[in-house]
Amino acid sequence: MKKQALSRRQFLYRTSAGAAIAGVAGSSEFSSGNTSSGVAGVSPSSTPPSPSATSGLVDINTLKSLRIWDGHCHLEGFEGATPAERMRNILHYADRMGIERMCVFLGMQFEFYAGPESMRKQNDEVMEALKHSNGRALGYAFMNPNYLDDCLDEINRCVRDGPMVGLKIEFDTPALANSPPLDRIIARAGELRAVVMHHTYIKTTGNMVGESTPVELAELARRHPTVTIICGHTGATWELGIPPLRRLKNVYADLSGSDPTSGFTEMAVRDLGADRIMYGSDIGGRSFASQLAKVMGADIPPSARPLIMGENLRRVLQPILRAKGTQL
Repeated sequence: MKKQALSRRQFLYRTSAGAAIAGVAGSSEFSSGNTSSGVAGVSPSSTPPSPSATSGLVDINTLKSLRIWDGHCHLEGFEGATPAERMRNILHYADRMGIERMCVFLGMQFEFYAGPESMRKQNDEVMEALKHSNGRALGYAFMNPNYLDDCLDEINRCVRDGPMVGLKIEFDTPALANSPPLDRIIARAGELRAVVMHHTYIKTTGNMVGESTPVELAELARRHPTVTIICGHTGATWELGIPPLRRLKNVYADLSGSDPTSGFTEMAVRDLGADRIMYGSDIGGRSFASQLAKVMGADIPPSARPLIMGENLRRVLQPILRAKGTQL
């Protein structure tokens, strides 16, 4: 199946990018710079309004009604000399796009292949950023499975004894997702009811050393059927990334990162069901708007959008959030 890029006209009319910007421009709350909209102020609707049949535009109230929880955000890519400054900038743009909460991982600068000290430093930066999010950001602890004992220590420090609610595994180790060292990490995550976000990619030019595909991640998920695992980017080449996940009820497709082409979300809904798909922006590397486009411009039932935009993520995070006394 060949991907077809949207034209500028199609992008503006079929996605939330131009739609949300239009809604923001017409909203006194956001054009005035007011960033007071938070979790407590949202009044979710059981049936969120649909884009106008005539204009195709999506306004800010429609986005807010969906209670959007962004499952894939980074500190890197934003201005700011400290984690607190970066978080303020993230929240500024999140407010403009109606994002209620977000999951954040990796530090202010990507430092792959850098060892356990860098792993701890990046986790420290995320935990510091969480303190300045007004409760709107949740953290995942960065794992480098090449240092197994250090990873287990970090899980205890950041998740068991700290504020984090999940783990993030990248591609900075020769160990792919199906490698034995991952088993102890995933098992420990399950014990603490933490979710696991694992980067996956299928590159036409060839993956980086240690960069897993959804196929390797599926092998890991079969060994740990009670642990919630999110397939980061769904391989990006989603036509090949979705099929390996079909029979794995504990694995969720993450929409983040790739271009907002037609068909991605539609295929995921058709093959996996709307209750196994999660919106993510990969903000810092991508934009909220371009990734919202994948859902708001998709030809899917209106009932699927609230699930994808936030309900699925809230459901899988509910056990650990309740254990930590955090309100949904």
